[in-house]
Amino acid sequence: MSAAAAPAIILVAPQLAENIGAVARAMLNCGLTDLRLVRPRPTLPHPRAIAAAAGADVVLEKAKIFTETKDAIADLHYVYATTARPREGVKTVVTMREAAGEVHTRTAGRERCGFLFGPERTGLENDDVSLADAIACVPLNRDFSSLNLGQAVLLAAYEWRMAADTTPARELAKGKAETATKEDVVGFFERLEAELDACGFLRNTDMRPTMVRNIRNIFHRAGLMAHEVRTLQGIVTGLTERPHMASAKRQPGSRRRRGRPE
Repeated sequence: MSAAAAPAIILVAPQLAENIGAVARAMLNCGLTDLRLVRPRPTLPHPRAIAAAAGADVVLEKAKIFTETKDAIADLHYVYATTARPREGVKTVVTMREAAGEVHTRTAGRERCGFLFGPERTGLENDDVSLADAIACVPLNRDFSSLNLGQAVLLAAYEWRMAADTTPARELAKGKAETATKEDVVGFFERLEAELDACGFLRNTDMRPTMVRNIRNIFHRAGLMAHEVRTLQGIVTGLTERPHMASAKRQPGSRRRRGRPE
């Protein structure tokens, strides 16, 4: 995802340096770097913003400062205002997830998009919302939908990133481990089944084929690695080939004598 395709994040009148830093951190987490500030109260660079950014200095260093919202969005083609409060007038309202998908569609057509965020205490003013093409909302708890600035930006940035993400929903993290070959797995099966025959566990000849298949399926579901098969082989060895210590049985009422042997 190129920088040209990434949406801009516009903060109108941010009040706290820490929140600007938190926004920068959230943006870089998701690969966004175009931060625009309209009449920020703190002057950048600010030590508390740098501390809150936790290494996302590149976002703060590239941040552009504007005096008017209209100037901050002048080069954009489509802007989403983010607000949880009902507004006057007729305006399209979309979920943040829908907005993120639309951004990808628009940027594929060489349009530039942005998300507009208001001050921490009051949110966007109606005049700022009127400059946006649509309102992007996050369907949170209706009784408590308050987000801090960093959280709100992270939701927008995350939904944008996930709209084009190709990460597998589930995968096995096996590091340097190698998947066991069928030769190794079948060799373990055959040895285990031979030992189970020897101890009488598979003595029911009618049920034996079904029991063998069930046991094999248990290990197949595990998706065994080569070193795991070796461990299982070692377990079988420990259970069957190592001599067992026989515990001495005491006779009822008998006691072991203490002292020197005669």
